[in-house]
Amino acid sequence: MASALKDTAKTLGIVTLLAAGFTWFGVYGTGGSVWLRFVMWFITMLVGSVASYWVVPFVFHTNLKTAHPALRILVASLLLAVPVTLTLCIFLAVLGAPLSLRSLPLQFGYVLAVCLVVTTGGFLFDRARRLAELEDAEPEDRVAGFLQRLPVKYRGADIWAISSEDHYLRVHTDRGEELILMRLADAVRELGEDNGLQTHRSWWVSHQGVADTRRTNGKLFLILKSGRKAPVSRTYQSSVRAAGLA
Repeated sequence: MASALKDTAKTLGIVTLLAAGFTWFGVYGTGGSVWLRFVMWFITMLVGSVASYWVVPFVFHTNLKTAHPALRILVASLLLAVPVTLTLCIFLAVLGAPLSLRSLPLQFGYVLAVCLVVTTGGFLFDRARRLAELEDAEPEDRVAGFLQRLPVKYRGADIWAISSEDHYLRVHTDRGEELILMRLADAVRELGEDNGLQTHRSWWVSHQGVADTRRTNGKLFLILKSGRKAPVSRTYQSSVRAAGLA
């Protein structure tokens, strides 16, 4: 309850500051009193904020959670721009500065540009916050958090390795394999050094995922419990040996 109230207060504070800024700079040069223009911007910004409570989970956590971040940001911004533009049009009409149908697409473009900036900023801030929280998280909590990216059947699974395939990662677990859209560098940072280590530019291996080691034509491989072979490049051989995996 306290957390919800804190989030609401923060949202209202941001909306108030933005509304005050737009009023001060006289955006659109609308008529009416200062307070009337402030109410217009406050409600317009509030509509966008309230809409984001539905749009953000709908796009980022449900329907497009595996899509590229750029696509998710674009779709979320488009959805947010619709109610914001409609609200703005209503207020401009009340203030005696109605938008013509010809100028409506241009206005939507302006609102979309603002939504893109705000949504991108929110996405980057949220990712930075999650990474900061992971710095103090226990190893098992890091794994549990990472598994939230996968379908429900993988929750509670043991991660054996992660391999890079183009823009995707193949997550190897004791319950099977799954592809997710993510960079290997971000996955390694999220899982932390206590859970495993990178063995190759395209492989990360968990300490508990190794069943054996093997050399083929002078090249070192870690044999996962699934039977797959994870390569170990020269760059990472010393750290693999130091971890007792070879």
